[in-house]
Amino acid sequence: MRSVQEIDVTGKRVFVRVDYNLPMDEQGKITDDNRIRQTLDLIAYLQDRQAKIILASHLGRPKNGYEKRFSLAPVAEHLSALLKKKVMFAPDCIGSPVTDQVAAMENGDILLLENLRFHKEEKSNDPGFARKLAGLCDVYVNNAFAVSHRDQASVTGMVAHVPEAGAGFLLEREMNAYADAFEKPKRPLVAVIGGAKVSSKLAALENMLNTVDQMIIGGAMANTFLLSQGIDTKASLIEPDLKDTAARILNKAQEKRIAVHLPEDLVVADSFAQTAQTKTVALNAVPDGWMIMDIGPKTAETFMRNLAGAKTIVWNGPMGVFEMPGFMAGTCAVARGIADADAFSFVGGGDTGLAARQCNVFDQVSYVSTGGGAFLHLMEGKPLPGVVALG
Repeated sequence: MRSVQEIDVTGKRVFVRVDYNLPMDEQGKITDDNRIRQTLDLIAYLQDRQAKIILASHLGRPKNGYEKRFSLAPVAEHLSALLKKKVMFAPDCIGSPVTDQVAAMENGDILLLENLRFHKEEKSNDPGFARKLAGLCDVYVNNAFAVSHRDQASVTGMVAHVPEAGAGFLLEREMNAYADAFEKPKRPLVAVIGGAKVSSKLAALENMLNTVDQMIIGGAMANTFLLSQGIDTKASLIEPDLKDTAARILNKAQEKRIAVHLPEDLVVADSFAQTAQTKTVALNAVPDGWMIMDIGPKTAETFMRNLAGAKTIVWNGPMGVFEMPGFMAGTCAVARGIADADAFSFVGGGDTGLAARQCNVFDQVSYVSTGGGAFLHLMEGKPLPGVVALG
């Protein structure tokens, strides 16, 4: 994968695929700008070399053309404030108004294009659309790890039509962190897997059995594993059709002598609500009609004890319904165990990154990924199309 640092960008039109798919409130105000801040070092690097910087991203899931709530205009304003420099904004990402704006750019200027996904051809990787994007630049840089698992026009399609292409600093950081965690880990390597469904992480679970030394499983997905071991989870979220699959994964781990740690006790509630009645129970003592909402304190202690001896930790998925303050104790205990371990800790994006922030360990782990789907794609052992395209 060629680095942007290997390309002479001086005075050139540089198209940077960024991920500015940011959370916004109903008034269009950005509520978390971490993904913008992660790109500032590359922007500064390109500015120092007097490049003409063309930034491109998607935002949300527009269905049919322009939708004001998915416009990147607020992002241009926010980026301008962070840089203390005017960031120009294009009303589209292709077409004559955009090409005219690009032609008028001076060295060091920054132009943010309108939402790529206002054109359905972006997601379908339409060759004609990809060529139009490529026509805007002399150099293409992928700095959007979070979409690098997508085979889309601005991620893979346009690369074949530009004179030079390389990876941005953020993409390089992500791939280096993955290599440190999976390709050349210090051992023991412990994977902490949580979240709602086994089905969404089945391929990752099976692939990690080829790499990890221990596996810790929590969250609602652990319920299906408990069910496979004869535990009645009552009204809890489960995937009964994957009960046998869960049992097979546990058996395969045992054959490979990989220790898998499941919950020992549970925090349960009589309804899926912060105001619900709750109690901590043993595995076989979930009351009728109640549901599992978090791991119990004994489980958290066991999980933390196993994390203490790790040298590499990969974490993807919370241990419970951490969005509700009453059910975040298990996730935060495990997060603290990961932060306190003398280990390289690679934390998945999405809900896991949010959990790390809410549990106040975001700045105490080794690396927090910016991409949930792309992170999971790597955990499944699959190459990222966006990285492959860079050769």
